[in-house]
Amino acid sequence: MAKVDNWVLQGIPYVMVLALAIAFLFIGNHIATEGMVVYDVDADASIFEARILRQIGVTDHYAFRDEWQIFTFEAEIITRGERRGEIFTFTQNTRGFFYERFGRTATEGDRIMVALLASGAWNFIDYVRIHNVVILGVVFIVLLVVFGRFKGFNSVLSMGLTCSVIFAVLVPAILSGRNIYIVSIIVCIYAIITTIFVINGVNKKSVSAVIGCFGGVLAAGLITLFMSHTMELVGLTHGESLNLLHLFDETPLDLNAIIFAGIIIGAVGAIMDMAVSVSSALWELKTQMPNATFSDIFKSGITIGKDILGSSINTLVLAYIGSSLTVLLFLLSHVHSLVRILNRELVLVELLQAIVGGFGIFLTMPLTALVCAALFVRRR
Repeated sequence: MAKVDNWVLQGIPYVMVLALAIAFLFIGNHIATEGMVVYDVDADASIFEARILRQIGVTDHYAFRDEWQIFTFEAEIITRGERRGEIFTFTQNTRGFFYERFGRTATEGDRIMVALLASGAWNFIDYVRIHNVVILGVVFIVLLVVFGRFKGFNSVLSMGLTCSVIFAVLVPAILSGRNIYIVSIIVCIYAIITTIFVINGVNKKSVSAVIGCFGGVLAAGLITLFMSHTMELVGLTHGESLNLLHLFDETPLDLNAIIFAGIIIGAVGAIMDMAVSVSSALWELKTQMPNATFSDIFKSGITIGKDILGSSINTLVLAYIGSSLTVLLFLLSHVHSLVRILNRELVLVELLQAIVGGFGIFLTMPLTALVCAALFVRRR
C-alpha cells in the first residue's frame, strides 16, 4: 500500500508538469504565430514526392568547349492526394561545375521531390533522404526505451518537448517580431524545467538542478550581452543572416538578439548536464550518509564538479568546432593570416559560444552544490 501511495505522490507532480508543458506549447504557439511573416518560395508550384520508374533517354550537348547531358525519366507520383499514381516525365540536367564533379544521376527506384510549375512543366528538386533518418531515429528511440525503460521513455518525451518549443514557439516568435531576448530566456526556462522534472521527477534533487541551471543560464546571458556590446557585433555571420535582414525591411530582425538566443540555447544542454550530474551525485551521497553536514555536501559537490568540468567544456568546444568545420576549412584554405581569420565575426561568434558556454558550466557547478547543500542537509 505504501508503494502505491508513493507512486501516486510521484505521479501527480509528473502529470502536472506534462500538462503545463503541453498547455504552454499550445498557448505559446498561438501567441507566437500572430503576425508571423512567411515567404513561400514554392507558392507558384505544387510539390510532390515521386518514384522513378525508368530512364527514357539521354542527350549529349556541346557549347563553347562545354559538354553536358540531359536525362529524361518517367516517374510516378506517390504523394497522397488526387494526383497519386499519375505518371509524368521530367529531365535532369548535369550541366554545371557541381553536377559534373559531384552530382549523381537519378536511377530507377529513386524517391525524389519534384515541383509542378504553373507552366505545366515538372522540375526536379532533390532526392528524398528523410526516410533513412526517420528509420534511424525510430531505432534509436526504441533502444532508448527498451534499455532505459521509464527513464528512457521520459528522455524521449523531454526531447520531444524541447524540440517542439523551438519550432512551435521560438521560431514563430522571432518571425513575428517578438522580443527575441525575452522569448529565448522563456524557452530556456521551459527546456530546463520540462527536461529535469520529466526525467528525474519533482523532488529536491531536481529542484537543486533547476536552480543551478537558472544561475548558469543567467550568467551566460549577461556575459553574452556584455561581450556583444564591447565587441560591437552586427550579427552578419552567414549569408542567411543578410537574407533574413532583407526579408523584413520595415521592422528588421535584431541579428545580435539572434546570436544571443543561439548562444544561451546552445549552452543550456551542457549546463543541464553539469547541474544534473552534481545534484544526482550529492543526492546519492546524502542517502548513503544521512548525517552529512552542509560543509560535507558542498565540498563534495565542488570535488565532483571539478571532475565533470573539464569533459563538459571539452564536449561543448568540440561540438562547436565540429559544426563549423566546413567554414574553418574554407577560411584556412583562402586566408593565411590567422589574426585576420580570428577577427572574422563568423569565427568570433563561434569562439564566443564556446567560451560563454564554458562560463555557464563553470558557474553552474558551485551554485548547484550550494543549493544541494542547503536542501539536502538534515534539519534538527
